[in-house]
Amino acid sequence: MKKQCLSAVIAACVAFGVTAELGAQPAQKQKSEINPAPTAKDWADIAKLPDWSGVWNPKITDQDAQIKTNMPPWNDKAMEQIRFQMAEEKAGRPPPLFVNCLPEAMPAWMLVTHNSMEILFTPGRVTMLGESDGNRLRRIYTDGRKHPDDPDPTWHGHSIGHWEGDTLVVDTIGVMPQTYIAISEAAGIPNNGDLHVTERIHLDPKNKDILLVDLEITAPKVLTKPWKTTRIFFRQRARIYDIIEGVCLEGYFKPGKDKWGNDIFEPIKHDVGGNRVPPK
Repeated sequence: MKKQCLSAVIAACVAFGVTAELGAQPAQKQKSEINPAPTAKDWADIAKLPDWSGVWNPKITDQDAQIKTNMPPWNDKAMEQIRFQMAEEKAGRPPPLFVNCLPEAMPAWMLVTHNSMEILFTPGRVTMLGESDGNRLRRIYTDGRKHPDDPDPTWHGHSIGHWEGDTLVVDTIGVMPQTYIAISEAAGIPNNGDLHVTERIHLDPKNKDILLVDLEITAPKVLTKPWKTTRIFFRQRARIYDIIEGVCLEGYFKPGKDKWGNDIFEPIKHDVGGNRVPPK
């Protein structure tokens, strides 16, 4: 009986030992991890990328020139709307596209922005930060991930990119149908869905302070074929050109105090046309 008990204890110990040994094995790293901590090599690789530091301003004169030289291939319905918008603008009644603090979004940000931007490189991502509407942010994933099968539409869409030499190739889908394909701040058509934007972003080989954004925009609801255009940004390195916080509609308020003496913003009265009502 004692031998049987001893055998049982030994068997239990052996079983426990095997279990403990198996439990001691390190857990294997999940291959599905998409945001691993960057390594020293990841940061070292950043130094090998082209220098896109500084603040970039758009070349607005070129934006304006392309209205005459490179009109998007609008379908008939969209072209009718563009002609109306341009006639209103010429008559001094420009119909503003970007109102109510809504972002310029993609692809209008790249096409018609009048504001500066910064570009940040971090492992697995390129981030674009812009002034103005308070929500000017693009994340371009360069970690090898794919687009989601069914992306939730957003203002700037889902962007993935890869480097071909010193050129960043960006593919963007999942953009809200309400965002504009704009040729000016008063002329443009909502993409109306199925928008696909491809960009090739690179420095001008003749001038490293010029950034070129080559776009191919596919929008089958409003364009008869993909539209190719290039937008030009020039670099500012001086500290005075750092981008600043931009909060849309801030000009519609003034500093004031509430009944408890707290600092607040009070709305400024405006007429129906958006002009400030002069004080009495």
